[in-house]
Amino acid sequence: MPSSVPLSWYLILSAILFGLGVAGFVVRRNIITVFMSIELMLNAVNLSFIAFSYQLRQVDGHIFSFFVMVVAAAEAAVGLAIILTVFKNRATLAIDDVSSLKN
Repeated sequence: MPSSVPLSWYLILSAILFGLGVAGFVVRRNIITVFMSIELMLNAVNLSFIAFSYQLRQVDGHIFSFFVMVVAAAEAAVGLAIILTVFKNRATLAIDDVSSLKN
C-alpha cells in the first residue's frame, strides 16, 4: 500500500495558490483577471477544507467545500453579468477606467 501525501504538502500548495490569487487580485488591472484570482483563492480554501477533512476523517470539510463551490458559482454568474454590462457601457475592462460611477 503506497504511503499517503502528508497534510503539510496540501497546506503548502493551498497557501501558494492563495498567495497567487491575492497577488493577482492586488496587481492586475483587468476585471476578468481579478475574478479569476478570487476563484483561485476560493479553490485554495477548498483544498484546505478537503485536506483537513480527510486528515480528521470527518465530512465537515467536504460540506463546507460544497458550499464554497456554490458561492463561487453564484459569484461567477453575477460577476460575468457585471463584466458584460460594464464592457457594453464602457467598452473597456480596465479597473481604473471603470472605478468612477459617473458616465
